[in-house]
Amino acid sequence: MGLTNNDIIKKLRVALKLRDDDIVEILKLVDFKISKSELGAFFRSEDHPKYMELQDQILRNFLNGLVIYKRGPREKK
Repeated sequence: MGLTNNDIIKKLRVALKLRDDDIVEILKLVDFKISKSELGAFFRSEDHPKYMELQDQILRNFLNGLVIYKRGPREKK
């Protein structure tokens, strides 16, 4: 079995030393609002009753926001 979206965001959070606040701010950069409690459900173990599967749309927005967070906004041509 391959990596799930939850595994990917967990690994990125550890590798980049991001806190929940950082991830919420990264998602705000692409106009995607999420609360820290909603975010916490993605980091729980799969057998936890409040575990939620991370949808592709949220991971895609996180990755797009991460580019802006690390590089800055795209320059206008």
